[in-house]
Parts: sequence; structure tokens; C-alpha cells
Amino acid sequence: MPAGPISAGPQPGEPMYQYRPALDGVRALAVAAVVLFHAGVPGLPGGFLGVDAFFVLSGFLITSLLLAEHNRRGRIALIAFWGRRVRRLLPALLVMLIFVALAGRYLLPTVEVRLLRGDALAALFYVANWRMIYRGSDYFSQTSAPSALQHTWSLGIEEQFYLLWPLVVVGLLAWLAVRYGRHAPRTHRDPGRWARLALLAVCLLGAAASALTAAVLYRPADVNRAYFGTDSRAEALLIGCALAVTLEALPRRELKRLTNADRAPLRQAARRHPVLGTLAVAGVFGVGWAWTHADGTSEWLYRGGLAGIALAVAAVLAHAVVSPASPTARLLALPPLVWLGRISYGVYLWHWPLFQFVNATHTGLTGPRLLAVRLLLTLVIPIASFFGIEEPIRHGRWLRRLPRLVPVGATAGAVAGVAAVVMLATVPVSLPPASFSAPRAALGVPESQSASPAPQSTPPVRRADRKPGAEPRVDIFGDSVAWTLGAYLPDHPGLAVNNIAIQGCGITLQPDILELGTPHTLYSYCPGWPAKYQGAVNNDDPDVSVLLLNRWEMMDAKLNGVYTHVGQPDFDRYLTGQLDRAVGIMGSHGSHIVLLTAAYTHRAERPDGGLYNEDQPARIDAWNSLLRAEAAKHPDTVTLLDLNKVVCPDGRYTESVGGLQVRSDGLHFTPEGVRQLIAPWLLPQLTAVAETGAP
Repeated sequence: MPAGPISAGPQPGEPMYQYRPALDGVRALAVAAVVLFHAGVPGLPGGFLGVDAFFVLSGFLITSLLLAEHNRRGRIALIAFWGRRVRRLLPALLVMLIFVALAGRYLLPTVEVRLLRGDALAALFYVANWRMIYRGSDYFSQTSAPSALQHTWSLGIEEQFYLLWPLVVVGLLAWLAVRYGRHAPRTHRDPGRWARLALLAVCLLGAAASALTAAVLYRPADVNRAYFGTDSRAEALLIGCALAVTLEALPRRELKRLTNADRAPLRQAARRHPVLGTLAVAGVFGVGWAWTHADGTSEWLYRGGLAGIALAVAAVLAHAVVSPASPTARLLALPPLVWLGRISYGVYLWHWPLFQFVNATHTGLTGPRLLAVRLLLTLVIPIASFFGIEEPIRHGRWLRRLPRLVPVGATAGAVAGVAAVVMLATVPVSLPPASFSAPRAALGVPESQSASPAPQSTPPVRRADRKPGAEPRVDIFGDSVAWTLGAYLPDHPGLAVNNIAIQGCGITLQPDILELGTPHTLYSYCPGWPAKYQGAVNNDDPDVSVLLLNRWEMMDAKLNGVYTHVGQPDFDRYLTGQLDRAVGIMGSHGSHIVLLTAAYTHRAERPDGGLYNEDQPARIDAWNSLLRAEAAKHPDTVTLLDLNKVVCPDGRYTESVGGLQVRSDGLHFTPEGVRQLIAPWLLPQLTAVAETGAP
């Protein structure tokens, strides 16, 4: 809808909620910042703060609507208010959830499909922000790729606000009506004034409490609780509420002496707000600086920065509303911005899942071409949603002719139907039996390596100190990739396998790392790996010790104050020392050491479709070269087995081998991949090593 004529500002007794094109302009800039941030466009590291602009605007508009209705009717129809919110927001969300559930079934890794069910149900019932905080306690949930529904966290906060805030407003106004009604003293005969003061106090105190909560909950190593919490992010909503309460009094105070017949003074009054204009300019610069400089883990954001950004947005809104003829309002009311602002809900709703599904893996595109396709879809689908779903349901006159319970029943049925679709579409993929007897020729594994040895009544014993008939012992050391290998290996005649791998830990002890391009610190328990390795060796006294490392050694790590990585001389020397240490511990009781090469990975894509540093094949090759050098230093006690060649037979990352899915998330092995591909290749060789010291 193109921008209409610039109005002269609030009229005497005119509600502040009337349609103002400039507000759509604010929506447009906010959603553009978020979309471009998620697209990885350079120069907008703080684009995620566009969500806070939405929060301020939502608080302002909803409070304006509530106060306007109370001024007109003397009451607020809560059921009707909530019904309008449902008609505006829910239909498009339901369609998007069905799409994500069905598409995710086929396009997402197995691990993420299993998480998608909880994500979709949380989004459906508007508690996604709490789901993102407590999405999973196990390592694989914590380190999984971002959910295709992660963006619905902000919708959850807004809907929780839409549910609770009207109750606060209605309750407070009702209490004040009793407290300062017609029988109150003469000085208290203006209940509206007392209502505004009370509401303003609630807004300001609530915003201050929310800002304090964010500061208290902030943790540098994990900002999720402070970032996603309703209590810690309500400050922007409440600042918008405070703005609405403040501006609601303006028509009565500034314009009550002006009449519609005298348009010149009215227009002049609408322009004459130099203080607001100055604040708006400062607000624009403040928001612009935050969008181009902020980082989601920055401490200053949670120590008052979020509140400051919300105040900056509020200053811009105030000037645009009070002075609709000002440059601020005119710029925000430019037709392209108004048009984008009108479909901003659909743009926000669809952009993130589209970015997750329309990626380099599925399209073969990267860089500007991938961005162009994503942005085109992010406009086309929301336009179809706006005109085909949102507007017809929102303004449909036929809805008003139906009995009141019919829309309620239809809504409940729609929600139940979408929940059923989500449950069916995200059923975890069933796992095959714990067997590895499938033919290997189809998977490209030589037949000489595929057959498991026949069971023997007395397994061979290589170590002279073993009791007769004792099974050779194999300990598997390493990180979470090694853990999936050890966890999914089937029983093998003649071997006793123990899984000693530590999820989330390699052998590097440098605490500062870059994971998926973001600074992180190693898990607090990782420095204890030498003690755990030694304890396992002392307890198990293994015949064979297997080491598989495939993540942490490939990441950028800060060494001597500078980020470096495998393949660079200083870090290679450090990693070689750590390898020597690990090999020494694992072989301290005389066991033979088997080093498995790391396989190529594709854990996640950068926003432009490229690989993150830790997934670069060159880093995998550099690490495998260090493993080969380590094995060459100990030819009698260390054996190198090329797992990468088995898992990536074409010399590049692949999710499946011969139609068998081998990776669950671009990194970790699937149970069927271990049982049907890796085990038939690996277990016979481990048996041979246990018997003779050579594969």
C-alpha cells in the first residue's frame, strides 16, 4: 500500500494508533537489517538488533491500541483484541511450520530432524525462545546447526507479551477506576491522568528490571539465557509501551486549542519539535552504529546496550509520530519502505528457513548468486502469503458473520492439524539392526576387507600376560566423532571394545577458539583429557588403542595471543607435541596404537554458502599429514589406517556412500554408517593388530 498524504499530526482527541506510513518504514529497515545480517552481508554484524526495533514498535502500537479503545469505550474487549492478533499472525505461521516440517524431513541431517519436532511445537505454541535456551542437554543437541525455526524465538516473546500486557493494562485501569472514580476527592477527579502516570511507572520500572535481569544473566561463554529470555528482552517492548503512554497525552496537551478549521497553525505545530528532532537524529546515528558494530556476545549489549538501542528507536518513532511532516517521517514513508514494511512479517517468517534449505549443498550456488536466489524467494513467498493468506483472513468480512465459537473451533482445529503434521513429518528415522553383514562391494569396500572373521572358541591372544581365552581389548580415544564410532560399533567376535572418547574435546588445550566463525572457549572439562586417557589405560590395559580426532584440531585457536590453525608451522609444532603426549599415554602399558585419519567434513555453511575454516579440506589434509608423520616416527608401535578414504571414497566430502547415509550432520557418523560401512573395514584390521601387531 503506497504511502498516503502526510497528516498534520495528532488531532485533539485523536488516537495515536492511526495508520502512519512511517511506521511501516521502521518495519522495513528492521527486517532488512535482520535479513542482510543472516545473509552474511558485510558491514552489518549487528543487524540482528533489527528485532529490537520490532519489539519497540510492537510495544508502542499495542499499548496505543489498548488505550485508544479504553478512551473510546471505557473498556477493553480482551477476547476481541486477542482474536485480532490470532488472525493477523497465526495463519502464516501455520503454513510456514508445515513447510519446514515437510521440507526438513528430506533436507536436514538426521540429528536436526529429530530436534525439529520440539522446535516446531515450541514455535506453534509461541514458546520458541525458551526452547532455544533449553533445546538440548546432550552434546549433539548443543553443537547442532542452528534450527530452521530458530528465528521464531522473537515471535514467542511478542506473543507472550500480547497475552500478558493487556491483562496488566486492564487490571491497572480497573483498579484506578475504583480508586479514583467519581466519588474520589476533587483533586483526584482525572482518572485518565492517574492511569497514564501509573502505566508509565509500570513501563519504566519493568524496563529497568528487564535490563537488570539481562545484566545478571549475561555469561560470556553462553549468552543464550540473556539473549532469548522473555524477562531479559522485555525492556524494548516496555520502552515502546512507555512511549505510547507518553504520546497518548499529546493531543490533549499540545493541540487541544487548535481546531480543524485552522490548518496552518496545526501544521506548524506538527513541525515544531526541535528537541524530538535532535533526539531522533541521535537515535538514527545510535541505531546505525549498533547495527554496524555490535556483536551478539558483546558484554556492553547486556549491560545497558539493549536498553540504549531501544531508547534510540523510541526517539525516532516519537519524532515520526508527533511530527509526520518532518524529514524523519517523510523519509520513513518512502513508498519502497512502506511496501516492504507491509510484508515485513512474512519476510521475517520465511527468510530464515529459506536460507537454511536453499544453500550451497542443495543448489550448487555460492556468493552473490546464492544471495540473489535467497532474496528473491524471500520476497516472492511473503508477497504470496500476504495477499493469499494474511490479508484475506485478517480482513475477511465473512468471519464476522460466523457464530463466535466457529472461528475459535477452526483455530483450535488448525493448530491441532499442524501439530499432527509436525509429529508425523519429524518421526525419527528408524535404525537398522546392529549388524554389518551387508555386502560391501556396492559400497566400494574391497571384499578382502568386508568379511568378518569366523567366531573362534579360543580367541587369539597377542599379549603374553593375558589369561588363556581372554578377548583382546580395544580402547577408542578421541572426540565426539570418535564417540559415535565407538558407540555404534556392533559386537565383534574376539574383541572387547571400550569407548573412552570425550564429546566436545580434542587434544588441543588452547582455550580460545573460533567455532563456525564465532569465538568460543573449550569446555571446562577438556583440559582433563590426559588424566582420563591415562586412567582408562591403567584400568583397561588395552591391546589396541585407537585415536580418532576430527574437529577441534581443525579450528582456529589462539596460540601466543594470535589465532592460528593446523598447517601453520607454530601450530603444527604444538599439535605434534600434543600427539606425542597422547600416543605416549595410550601406549604406556604396551598397547599398539592405531591412528585413524580424519574424514572430510561439511558441518555447516557460511551465510554465503562457503565452508567455515574447520571444514576446509586443506585443514583435514594438513592434520592427516601430521598423523602420518607421527606413525612414521613409531613404525613398530603405531599404525595409520586411512578412514578418510573409506568415508570419502571420491576424495571429497559426501554424506552417503553407495546410497548408505554415513554422516548425520556433516561431521558425526550415523549408526548405519558405522555398522554397515566402517565396522566391516575396521574391526577385522583391529583384530589383526591385536593378534600380530599389524593390520
